[in-house]
Amino acid sequence: MRRVRLGAGAGYSGDRIEPAIELAEKGGIDYLVFECLAERTIALAQQARMKNPNAGYDPLLAARMRAVLPICRVNGIKLITNMGAANPVAAAEATRDVARALGLTGIRIAAVTGDDVLTAAKEHDLAIEETDRTIRSLGNTIVSANAYIGAKPIAEALGAGADVVITGRAADPALFLAPLVHEFGWAWDDWNALGKGTVVGHLLECAGQITGGYFADPGYKDVDGLGRLGFPIGDVREDGELVVTKVAGSGGRITPATLKEQLLYEIHDPARYYQPDVVADFSGVRVEEIEPDAVRVTGGAGSPKTRTLKVSVGYVDCYLGEGQISYAGPGAEARGRLALDIVRERLAIIGAHMTEARFDLIGVDSLHGGKLSAGHDPYEVRVRVIARTEDMEEAIKIGNEVETLYTNGPAGGGGAWKSAREVIGVVSTLVPEHLVRPEIKFIEA
Repeated sequence: MRRVRLGAGAGYSGDRIEPAIELAEKGGIDYLVFECLAERTIALAQQARMKNPNAGYDPLLAARMRAVLPICRVNGIKLITNMGAANPVAAAEATRDVARALGLTGIRIAAVTGDDVLTAAKEHDLAIEETDRTIRSLGNTIVSANAYIGAKPIAEALGAGADVVITGRAADPALFLAPLVHEFGWAWDDWNALGKGTVVGHLLECAGQITGGYFADPGYKDVDGLGRLGFPIGDVREDGELVVTKVAGSGGRITPATLKEQLLYEIHDPARYYQPDVVADFSGVRVEEIEPDAVRVTGGAGSPKTRTLKVSVGYVDCYLGEGQISYAGPGAEARGRLALDIVRERLAIIGAHMTEARFDLIGVDSLHGGKLSAGHDPYEVRVRVIARTEDMEEAIKIGNEVETLYTNGPAGGGGAWKSAREVIGVVSTLVPEHLVRPEIKFIEA
């Protein structure tokens, strides 16, 4: 039975590059997939593109391509990635430029576009899933609306001879499902095959999470070699059976437990995992260790897709003002709490307009609050004051007041830091599938 080997080269935008190089050199893979896009990431990318029409793609794209393109060319490995973010065409052109600079020729690069549905979202005034409002109610604060496209245009690009496929907002598992459909010839209405392929994609999409990275918890779930964590390889059989492995000698571990944790990641109903291509059913998935660092995955099913696509809508939500300062030595917590009281009073005196504010001691009560965090007096604390405001001018005031503690607050403060920044919020809506029209543009290197 035919098999395809998929390597997960990244699990998020800023992920390490070395494990991907290791996969390309030693993994015996057919495809290297970089999954680098999150909901907020693409909104920020849209903002970057608004300022510069040639920007808006992943900032590490060129570095990743320089690192792996030559190896992939020699080993016959094809690349698939959503590093196109808000500008897949510019990302494809940048990849072409990297290839040319490396002296590589004959590389066919496909840019998959069509996920940008901002106009359609506004025209149809779609309902926001998280609230009782509609898209129109966000007014001029909207900066992006991107639909989660499926595997079909990626598979079509591969079928047309693409060596590199770069998308914008595609569903994460679709990046892995597409080469399976292309290689095995699965039909787009073979729901069980598509469901099994979605299991593969969901397990691999976060890279180091499944090889023990996020799994690690010293004393409970010990994992060796995290500094040299290897990323996963999915060895997929034509019938959808999967064996997850990694490069021999790389750090981390692959066990039924690491796979089970990833299988449940971001899942609401395991029997109804909504994807653009299929509604996947994970409830019958089984995992079995067949040797150290090799786990077989069977099961998985699917039912017809909903013919609606999720859309992530980015909008300017607020501005954040923040300030931090540290206190150490005897009485550090008492001085930190006095510092918080001073800033709280100062913000009232100057009339700072805040819609929400937090006054925390990092390492003492910043995560779970005072009741759950009670314990021994710490030797050092980090004061943090952070507040939401409706404009940048008010946000700047927050950090300024923390900084003045240097000379106007308790003794021994140091390491003050402040910032004021715009915050992009993300909400979701659903768009009818027929309003999303993916297109493929080829660029030759």
